Amino acid sequence: MNWQRRLYELMQPQRGRMLAALGLSLLASTAGIGLMAVSGHFIASMALVGAGAAAINYYTPAALVRLFAILRTGGRYAERLCGHDATLSILARLRGWLFGRLIPLAPAALAQQRGAQLLSRLRADIDTLEQSYLGLWLPSAVAACSALVVLIVAACWSGWFALLLLPLLLFAGAWLPWRLQAVHADDAAQIDRDAEALRAAWADALAGRAELTMWGAEDAFDARMEELTAQREAARARTQRGLARADAMLAACSGIALSLALLIGVLAMQQRHLDGPGLALLAMLAMAAFEPLLPLPLAWSRLAAIKAAAQRVFELADRTPAVLDPAAPAPMPQASDLHLREVWMRHAQHGEWALRGLNLDLAAGTHLALVGASGAGKSSLAQLLGRLYPYQGSVTLGGMALDQLCADDVRERLAIVEQTPYLFDASLRDNLRIAAPNAEDTTLRRVLAVAQLDEFLRELPNGLDTWVGANGVNLSGGEARRLAIARALLVDAPVLVLDEPSEGLDALTTVALYKALAVETQDRSVLLITHRLGGIAALVDEVAVIEQGRIVTRRAVEGFAAQTTDNLRDAG
Repeated sequence: MNWQRRLYELMQPQRGRMLAALGLSLLASTAGIGLMAVSGHFIASMALVGAGAAAINYYTPAALVRLFAILRTGGRYAERLCGHDATLSILARLRGWLFGRLIPLAPAALAQQRGAQLLSRLRADIDTLEQSYLGLWLPSAVAACSALVVLIVAACWSGWFALLLLPLLLFAGAWLPWRLQAVHADDAAQIDRDAEALRAAWADALAGRAELTMWGAEDAFDARMEELTAQREAARARTQRGLARADAMLAACSGIALSLALLIGVLAMQQRHLDGPGLALLAMLAMAAFEPLLPLPLAWSRLAAIKAAAQRVFELADRTPAVLDPAAPAPMPQASDLHLREVWMRHAQHGEWALRGLNLDLAAGTHLALVGASGAGKSSLAQLLGRLYPYQGSVTLGGMALDQLCADDVRERLAIVEQTPYLFDASLRDNLRIAAPNAEDTTLRRVLAVAQLDEFLRELPNGLDTWVGANGVNLSGGEARRLAIARALLVDAPVLVLDEPSEGLDALTTVALYKALAVETQDRSVLLITHRLGGIAALVDEVAVIEQGRIVTRRAVEGFAAQTTDNLRDAG
């Protein structure tokens, strides 16, 4: 299926308004042509009457002039109203459709996609696709229909004139726009590439502005931006020159058509096949015939950009999610015990295995710490439990295979705090209410107290209305993690998975946090993923050690602490 058909199918819900806008635009265009032609005929007739050479019916042409003027003005206004309503609705639908296709792809199928590229697909490319109707299809259809109407009217007055007008209309309305977009296709691609590179560079600069300043790289960045901007503007200038030449050719075609109309009209008058008002009508018709064609060079210059945007958007939307929900998901079990048997997992299809035959049990109500060196597979296990990556082996939740359950249902039963949790550019309250939209402020303050953020909250002048900034830039790393923990506690899930929650915290705060969590999660299972052993006895009962993607030992936390102490003593 080609991109035009797919795009049209996505626009189908707005088909009625699109057709209405097309009809209104055609009405306004033909009314404008009719106004010019009838006005020429009427003025010439009135001149003859003034010279005493004829008598005419004044009322009919005067009424037609008024009618065409009203239709032209009213039709253009209604077309703008209806067309932009359809266009904005199409824009909203396309953006919502693409966002809905992206959600199942994250993160596995989007691992190689930069954030700036995704933003370009959602914003710039969708904005470009939105132009396909109002900026390309609509003016092309109106121009074709208007040209047909002009030829029919011209043929009624002079068949020779209609015959000579046809190649001029084909040249100006078909060959010229097509040739323009073909010649400047490379320029359109250059503009597109440079615009995306500029967006990516700006996104990188905003995220790494501190590093640019620290390493004195601002001048190099500015030079790169100037280079990209210069390339884009040079391509734009070439395209604009092409458009200017096309406009000049359209004006020349209009002048040639006018000359032909006058020549044929004079010859017809000599043979008494045409009168003076008829000659004026043909002349004005020749001039007006090219008005609907004026938008075509600009419209067709957008074709390459629209096609490229459509291909990028559909390529992204057509990717297969790494984790698919079953066609008929199993009902969610009441139990919440977790069992993993011979589990293998990797982040890329042909990448290294992060988990290698892992076996682990987490009975309901168990508090277990999973410890290991960096790269041992701790965070990979958390991602697996969140249904973010595919796996091989057996993972059951409450006795039901994890891959037979709906991913959204699984995430309601497992509250996972990632190692680098994302915080939105919003207030503390809004970031917390992502997990529980209807939570009262008293509930929010309670979970913040569990996360050891109550004193921090009291010191804030704006309290829960404090703005955290993009990705929590106004918070320290430890504060951001604890805010994410508080958010997870609002879910009230039977299983809580904490990935490195003590990172960035001092020893006293860590112990206080673990003690508060132990009280809060008495009736829940807890999987604490950490490489810092300090204070874990306050929260967990058992410790499992992971090495190279598999569990190598598991014991009570007291025995693990004693063994660790002995190992340290032997090493000393």
